[in-house]
Amino acid sequence: LSDAPSAEADQHSSRQKLFICSSFLSYQAADLIIQLSSTPKMKPDVVDFGTVFTDHMLTVEWNAIEGWQTPLIRPFGNLSLHPACSSLHYGIQLFEGLMVYRGDDNRLRLFRPLMNMSRMAKSANRACLPAFDESELLECIRRLVEIDQDWVPCSESSSLYIRPTLIGTEPSLGVKKPTRALLYVILCQAGSYFNTEGKALSLWADPKYTRAWKGGTGDCKMGGNYGGTLFAQYEAGSHGCEQVLWLYGEDHQITEAGTMNIFLHWINEDGEEELATPPLDGIILPGVTRQSILELTKKWDEFKVLERYLTMKQLCSALKQQRLKEMFGSGTACRICPVGNIMYQGKILQLPCLEKSSLSSRIAAELADIQVSG
Repeated sequence: LSDAPSAEADQHSSRQKLFICSSFLSYQAADLIIQLSSTPKMKPDVVDFGTVFTDHMLTVEWNAIEGWQTPLIRPFGNLSLHPACSSLHYGIQLFEGLMVYRGDDNRLRLFRPLMNMSRMAKSANRACLPAFDESELLECIRRLVEIDQDWVPCSESSSLYIRPTLIGTEPSLGVKKPTRALLYVILCQAGSYFNTEGKALSLWADPKYTRAWKGGTGDCKMGGNYGGTLFAQYEAGSHGCEQVLWLYGEDHQITEAGTMNIFLHWINEDGEEELATPPLDGIILPGVTRQSILELTKKWDEFKVLERYLTMKQLCSALKQQRLKEMFGSGTACRICPVGNIMYQGKILQLPCLEKSSLSSRIAAELADIQVSG
């Protein structure tokens, strides 16, 4: 597994440093306890995203008096939570999502996991949940994947999805910073996230719903950001659309699409070819795939690559003037997903058709090659 630190490197020095700084900051992957399942499950060939889980899971408990406890890999199973658990009542929780791929050489590769650990630490701070050592958590995840490595499919179209989760387990109805927490990691097989069979998505854009706002938690990966979108998602479905195109403000700024970051490939107002995505201003989730696309296309140096505000007025104008080349979304689960049409103000905007030679196809191919070849 690439990009994961070695647990043996400077073990004594690391232990001593952590003890001096704070005995509460982190657990040690070297102390990991492993309890293997005696009843491994059958592995299905094709499954829906997030429905079939592997044989094992990682759990680490924390409390304000003793700090982090010894990490444990154990057979996959239900959690036992107090009925007054703060994560259930007040949404004091967060999660991450990353993938592990089986390469052409049969080696397993995590795709930029340190970025996920950094984002998770930021979310934990915002949620008033305990800090943790990102490298130690990543090493524990590496060990978990190693144990359940047979679940990683030999396929370019599917992978193993990793879901680290951190929840407040304070057994009290008081609204306060939790004094107890649980960090756990589960794994599941991941095929296609959207059931569109390679077709471009249809989006419903209505400014009456807002995914996130300035000063909120839109840039953190918290459950409420997703559960709060379901009502709008089902309304989009009633209009014959598959996802919501989230708008913000009086000028109808384009922010995200469903659970994806959004990109426009177009000829801009100055007549220059450009790939643009909304900036990280506290509303946008800083996606790992999003950042990878920006870095990859900037390296090509073939057109302008910008983080800039985008509005529906600009999109409609570019579409009318035939300056729009393509619109697509990106995310860990969906990877790259083209957009075919948008329902906006009672009209259906037909976007340029998906082509094999499109920019999104080229980006998807390069990212896939990196994921399986290193």
